Amino acid sequence: MSSPAPVTDSGSPTAEATSGWQWLAVAVLSLSTFVVVTSEMLPVGVLTPMADGLDISTGTAGYSLTVTGLVAAVTAPSVPRLLGGLDRRLVLAVAMVVLAVGNALTAVAGGLGLLMVSRVVIGFGMGAVWGLASAVATRLVAPRNAALAVSFAVSGVAAASVVGVPLGTLVGNAFGWRAAFGCLAGAALLLAAGLLLALPRLPRPAAPDPAPDGRRAGLWTPAVGVGLTLIALLVTAHFAAYTYVRPVLEERTGLTAGSIALLLLVYGLFGLVGNFAAGAAAAGRARRTVLGLALGIGTAIALLAVLGTVVGAAWGAIALWGLAYGGLSVGGQIWMSQAAPHRVEQVTGLYVGVFTAAIALGAFLGGTVVESAGITTLLWSAAALALAALAVGLTGPGPAARR
Repeated sequence: MSSPAPVTDSGSPTAEATSGWQWLAVAVLSLSTFVVVTSEMLPVGVLTPMADGLDISTGTAGYSLTVTGLVAAVTAPSVPRLLGGLDRRLVLAVAMVVLAVGNALTAVAGGLGLLMVSRVVIGFGMGAVWGLASAVATRLVAPRNAALAVSFAVSGVAAASVVGVPLGTLVGNAFGWRAAFGCLAGAALLLAAGLLLALPRLPRPAAPDPAPDGRRAGLWTPAVGVGLTLIALLVTAHFAAYTYVRPVLEERTGLTAGSIALLLLVYGLFGLVGNFAAGAAAAGRARRTVLGLALGIGTAIALLAVLGTVVGAAWGAIALWGLAYGGLSVGGQIWMSQAAPHRVEQVTGLYVGVFTAAIALGAFLGGTVVESAGITTLLWSAAALALAALAVGLTGPGPAARR
């Protein structure tokens, strides 16, 4: 296997074909997004024991996702503006070290204060890595493989549900929730080294070519605005409900901890299928694909609200939920890149900022509704938000369909 392929000043690979080493670099980047999202989402799988161990309510423990999401929401869109000419490879490696520190602090937290500090640190690492991942992925491979590289990089998000959260839940059940976060800290350090070894030097991307009238290509377009609004509503709906999926399955469906871990694995497996299916579909029909995902998410949450006490129906709803939400990250990313093709790094950071802000808002709203009105009201509220997202997508413009 050859060394990392050289890139031009704009960051594009100089070879027409993608080498094995370049695909290895994409794989390391994908593993990094996997660990980032697992670090963010692991409290979902260990929410009850973590709350008990810190002597706080499950609603308060769920707010830890809100803190992480808020910090990442500010970090992701800021990173492309602040990096200047810094090597993106070095930035990604440092961000993974920051993530490792955050997970280590979570593992040793003795109360709510240090837990929240640790989640702030995780938010900084998460925002930087996720905000750069898709834009960097396109620079690691030959131009003809760019879309596939983005799908693989973003697949780490879906794979976090397939392996990360369920495996973390199993580790938490067997060895305690602190051990699960300790494992994530070690994995983040290993990947920091892997990024330095596998990725080539990645300078600042070249500025977009000016339009015929001399102005730079704009970032804000109607399609970008509609896409960001749709994503904000959908992700808020998803995390309002999904943050509390373990209490839902415990209280309404009556599942044991082991059964819940298995069901989360099913959710993740369907999510991984949804990621690659949506990536392939959105390349040509981004708007239609994302609208289909919105319908799937709303339907799944509504099914849990209506038939959540029936074990078989709950399994079906969780599978549909995983399939639909698993494709949302890559589907939304392709929507954004097609809506602002000349400002990919900037629009990606903005997209991830909105995405993570919606995670924070969803976790906060979910905790508030659970504490004040109960789980059933939470599920119906989340389903209504998903349908609102569908309405926005149906009435507003999307990116032009590609043949």
